[in-house]
Amino acid sequence: MPSVAERQKAGLLKKAVQESRKRLGKNAQSRFGRFIDAYYANVPPQDIGESDPVTLFQLSRGHWKLGAARGKGKALIRVFNPDPRKDGWKSDHTIIEIVNDDMPFLVDSVTAELNRQNLAVHLVIHPILKVRRSKAGKLIDVLKGGQKADDSIAESFMHLQVSQLSGRRLKEVETGLRKVLGDVRAAVKDWRPMRERLASLIAELETTPTGIHPEEVEEIREFLRWIHANQFTLLGYREYRYKGRGKKTTITVDRKSGLGILRDPNFIVFKEFRELKTASRQVRNFVESPNLLMVTKTNRQSTIHRSVHMDAIGIKRLDARGRVIGQRLFVGLFTSVAYSRSPRDIPLLRRRLEKTLERARFPSGSHDSKALAHILETFPRDELFQISDDKLFETSLGILHLQDRQRVALFLRGDYFERFMSCLIYVPRDRYSMALRHDLQDILCESFNGEVAAHHAELGDLPLARLHVIIRTTPGKIPPYDSAKIEARLIQASRSWSDRLSDALIEAHGGGKGL
Repeated sequence: MPSVAERQKAGLLKKAVQESRKRLGKNAQSRFGRFIDAYYANVPPQDIGESDPVTLFQLSRGHWKLGAARGKGKALIRVFNPDPRKDGWKSDHTIIEIVNDDMPFLVDSVTAELNRQNLAVHLVIHPILKVRRSKAGKLIDVLKGGQKADDSIAESFMHLQVSQLSGRRLKEVETGLRKVLGDVRAAVKDWRPMRERLASLIAELETTPTGIHPEEVEEIREFLRWIHANQFTLLGYREYRYKGRGKKTTITVDRKSGLGILRDPNFIVFKEFRELKTASRQVRNFVESPNLLMVTKTNRQSTIHRSVHMDAIGIKRLDARGRVIGQRLFVGLFTSVAYSRSPRDIPLLRRRLEKTLERARFPSGSHDSKALAHILETFPRDELFQISDDKLFETSLGILHLQDRQRVALFLRGDYFERFMSCLIYVPRDRYSMALRHDLQDILCESFNGEVAAHHAELGDLPLARLHVIIRTTPGKIPPYDSAKIEARLIQASRSWSDRLSDALIEAHGGGKGL
């Protein structure tokens, strides 16, 4: 039985349809009646409960008029403040209307862009309508639910209400949304070709490249199969060509290879590839090394699905002598499964964990063996994908040696391309606070001449809280640093006034009397 709110909504919509009969011609009203029913069908009653029938009619009619004509593959966007004289209704919010082909990632990509522009979203209406259009794009009909037609297409009508804007901010929002919808369209359109590129790469690795251990190739192949099984949202693909050796090495984009958001050869993923001559020796060595697989983060935030830094998966192309002659690069986002599943179930990570446990040589079933396994299982997932075997071994043992000690500790990892520093900080849980986090971040920013790109704190039942901070840096401009000295500064920052008083009393009066 419908609730009171649902009955009230039905009554409002009935009156809105009656309003349309007064204002529209018979033919138009018939089509519009089906449109308005579908438009508000899935809107929660509380979202429109305070609206009047005239407003509901005029709001949906404006969106209907926007979608009256739409070229194939084109997105229609209108950002405006309703004018009672022109639009027939008013609002305290700025209105965004979008008409587009239905495709994945639309709502979350649009709302992520609005959040990026610091706009609060107050209402989202998002019906998916089956429509028929003429060859010129004119709206002919809206089909009823369940009705089918060979020439119908699914279209997304998105209505959003955001914090009120004025002037050029209206155009800025429209421009941002147009860019986002273009990226979504490119990624969705090229999804199959990108999967085909990935499948062909997996097949290519059935033959072990010169100089690479077969077991390593097998694990990489399994990892790519895991990626192919929808554990990675493919957003772009590109191929690079290497020429020359040493300082004379140059990397160029294969301009015809781009797919998805990397169709545009001027879209820069790693500017270090284009500035190799001025890059540090460390960066050049990494780029030219025959290490087959690269998993890292890009500098670019995704405009699709989630507003986070995109993941990049690179597979190098080697010649018959084992020298690097190119690279195939996929950009996208690891799915939530990649973060929620045990790393023991993920190719590449499982091998990394096994090698670390074997290298530690702790007796099976011992306290240290179990503790190290727990550290590895709960290690920040992005770090597990990117960290080297040696660095993981060093860091995980360092964390193990902390055990239940109530002290501050710092573990650092630099990015291959010197674009960021990954900083794992352990702090006594009862000392952790937002104010302390800001103090620790300030020290890290100063130490690496950078800025905070991301941070994540984890406060569990253990005596130590874990803070993971990513500091964005400028390649070639990271100051020389001493990790022990940075850690000492973090320790001092985490000490309370009473800690310092206790130190002063002990120094002045000795241990017994001072305490």
